[in-house]
Amino acid sequence: MIDAFSPVTIGPVTLPNRFIRSGANEMMTADCLPTKSLLEFHRRLAAGGVGMTTLAYISVSPDGRTFTNQGVINDRSLPHYRAITDAVHHAGALVSAQITHGGSFAQHRELSTPRAMSASGGIDKIGLMMGRFFQRAMTRTDMDQVRDEFVNAARLSAEAGFDAVELHMGHGYLLNQFISPLSNRRRDAYGGSAEGRARFPAEILAAVKQAVGDRVAVIAKINLYDGVKKGATADDAVITARALEKAGADMLVLSGGRNIEAPWAIFSSPLPLDDFAAMKPGFASMLQFKLLKLATPKSVRFSELYFLEAARKVRRSVSCKLGYVGGVLSLEAAQQVLNEGFDTVVMARSLVHDAALVQRFREDPAHRSGCTACNRCVAVMYGPSGTHCPLTGNMIDARLNSLPAGAMEQ
Repeated sequence: MIDAFSPVTIGPVTLPNRFIRSGANEMMTADCLPTKSLLEFHRRLAAGGVGMTTLAYISVSPDGRTFTNQGVINDRSLPHYRAITDAVHHAGALVSAQITHGGSFAQHRELSTPRAMSASGGIDKIGLMMGRFFQRAMTRTDMDQVRDEFVNAARLSAEAGFDAVELHMGHGYLLNQFISPLSNRRRDAYGGSAEGRARFPAEILAAVKQAVGDRVAVIAKINLYDGVKKGATADDAVITARALEKAGADMLVLSGGRNIEAPWAIFSSPLPLDDFAAMKPGFASMLQFKLLKLATPKSVRFSELYFLEAARKVRRSVSCKLGYVGGVLSLEAAQQVLNEGFDTVVMARSLVHDAALVQRFREDPAHRSGCTACNRCVAVMYGPSGTHCPLTGNMIDARLNSLPAGAMEQ
């Protein structure tokens, strides 16, 4: 039996315990820089007992941003990320940079090209709301450029003091646009079979591993399944996991769902779409949320450990370390995950609800998270205070959300 509070080594680093805060968007960036509110958010998690916390959605390039103000790792932002890693380390935890490229999942108009790039061309589902109707298939030159951007982002992350980099290959971002048959219709070596669709993400991971693998842990976040018909399945996830293990992944974090086609599958509960509409006014947004409401299956109900059955398939198929994410609300559930052969327990909403949850588990093994999976934390992140739990009101001072993390105190 693995003790949830025992250390675990992932690549060249050792976590003090098995609990990881999942990479989940915080929206605490301004002018593409991390803010003091983001620093405080992760400092609280470290002080609350997690072994490692993950800064989400750090773009590898300006074109890779999902949102206009999304953080980008570059020479300008490096000292501000260094302020955050220093704060997390001082509080006793390790810290990971989730580096990503949105591809055609870009909800802004500041692209350097008229069309966003993706695995394949065709209708740009996100761009439709902004008058950007089509996306373009990536060329070999594009692929080389993106590979180099990931490598550079990983090097800068190591320089900024991060202990790990997590390549986001799930939820509909660029690398998942290659893995998923919902968006990859290529007829070359990077499309077709599940092996072909995983080839480009595996090449990127191998390049990152070669560049920084002796300095930081190299992790990939992947989908167990897309959650809709004709999407990737758990059998596809096995093939992706094997390709990434062969490429040198130190750990895989197992998630699921797609932001556009099946966001409810990410959370195993419906999104509060009326709350979203209130936070993002406008006809296009209203239409988007109405369509999502119609598409959400009425049968969606939260259940603890909702990804476990699919995750077991991957566990039986690879020997690399695996992080389980999906509905852990108690120490008992965390221990079950570890006893089934997973190496770390990766949590998001329950830690938004209570940043000190891991410490509470340590003090009282019977303690259970009060998170209700209402997903209102996902909606309020678009507000001035960024991500917080509306049930507990534990928001960070909104004034900190406009100050760069490394700015000198006044």
